[in-house]
Amino acid sequence: MALPKFTMQQLMEAGVHFGHHTRRWNPLMTPYVYGVKDKIHIINLNKTAPLLYRALTALEAVAAAGGKVLFVATKHQAKDIVRDAAERCGQFYVNNRWLGGMLTNWTTVSQSIRRLKKMENDIANADKLGLTKKEVGVMTKEVEKLRSVFGGILEMHGVPQAMIVIDVPREMNAVREAKILDIPTVAICDTNANPEMVDYPVPGNDDAARATQLYCDLFVDAILSGIEKRLGGAAAKKAADDMDNADEIEADIKDKEAKQKSKASEARAERREKKSDK
Repeated sequence: MALPKFTMQQLMEAGVHFGHHTRRWNPLMTPYVYGVKDKIHIINLNKTAPLLYRALTALEAVAAAGGKVLFVATKHQAKDIVRDAAERCGQFYVNNRWLGGMLTNWTTVSQSIRRLKKMENDIANADKLGLTKKEVGVMTKEVEKLRSVFGGILEMHGVPQAMIVIDVPREMNAVREAKILDIPTVAICDTNANPEMVDYPVPGNDDAARATQLYCDLFVDAILSGIEKRLGGAAAKKAADDMDNADEIEADIKDKEAKQKSKASEARAERREKKSDK
C-alpha cells in the first residue's frame, strides 16, 4: 500500500478552499489566502496540496515506526467522522470533550481509565458481587459519563507519538499540551487558526463534513500505509530468520541421518563378525 494520492479537483469538490468570514481572520494565515469572495476568504489550494502531502508523509513515518496517533475533533459535524477514521486504522480518538491535562497529566487520566474498566467489570459480574439494581444503575451512569470522555483512548497506554487536530482554535488546549510534550501535530488550519502552533499545518476548511471526511480518509490511508510497511519489514525479517532456521534444521536432519546410517552399518558389521566366528 502506497502513500494516498489526491487531486486538486477532489479538494475543490470537498470545499477545502472555503475559509471563514473575513471578520473571523487570523493574520498569520495570510500566506495561505488566495483572495476574498462575498466576504469569505478563499484558501489557496496550491499551498494546501504540498502541505497536505507533507502531513501524510509524516503520519506514514510515525505509523511505520510503530507510533500511536491520536485524532482530536469535538465539534458536532466531525466527531463521528473522526471516530470512524480512528477505528478503521486502529488508532485513538477524543471526540466529545478534551479534559485539561489529558496528555500532560496522563497518570491521573490512566487512573480514571482503570476505574472505568473496573466498574464495567463489576457491572458485568453484578450477580456474583451481590450488587443491587440501584448500585448497578449508579455505576452505569458513571460508566457512560467516563466512556464519553475516555472511550477512544482506553487502550492507548501512554501519550501518542502524533496527533491530528481538525479545528485548531477549538482544540487549543490539546494543541498546547502536544506542544509541551513535543508531540508532532498535524492540524487542519482554517483562516481563523494560528498555523505556528502546529508542526504540520494544512490550510483548509475545518467546518464542512465533506472536507473533514476527505482529510480523514487520506490520514487513514497514510497510517495504514505506514503500518503495512512496518509489518512488511517484520514479515521479511521473519521470513529470513525462518530460512536460516530451515537451513539449520535441514543440516541437523542430515547429520542425524548420517549418524543413523553409520550406526546401522556398524551393527551389520558386528553381526557379520559373529556369524563368521560361529
